Amino acid sequence: MDNSSLNLIKLSVGTESVDTLQAWQSSPQAQGSDGLPRHVTRMWPRREEELLKGGSIYWVIKGFVQARQTILRLDEVVRSDGIRRCGIVLDPELIHTASAKRRPFQGWRYLESGSAPVDLPKGQANDDLPPSLMAALADIGVR
Repeated sequence: MDNSSLNLIKLSVGTESVDTLQAWQSSPQAQGSDGLPRHVTRMWPRREEELLKGGSIYWVIKGFVQARQTILRLDEVVRSDGIRRCGIVLDPELIHTASAKRRPFQGWRYLESGSAPVDLPKGQANDDLPPSLMAALADIGVR
């Protein structure tokens, strides 16, 4: 990840773990015709140029940032209702991050790189910790 890039942060509603997010993104419903996962949102990011310089989307799962994916591009999506939406096209690789507690919010938000959780070493994940333990560790500043 580019340390000067701009990122997005988004709740992954209904997701139980990074593995279930990966399973959803592997389904045809979550992929475009190019086979890449995408998240479709009503709002188009005004800071598109900054996002496309190495930015990522950070996923909040069960109240904690747990993973990120590099944003590859933004595609226009128009569904049967005729409304223009933004398809955030993502690299299929989900990168586990250090857990960071987040309160619920609607939509997505910008996240400056300096405020983003660090990536965990490849092969290390937070999924094995129960949410109550992750919360306790976050409260004392360990995670």
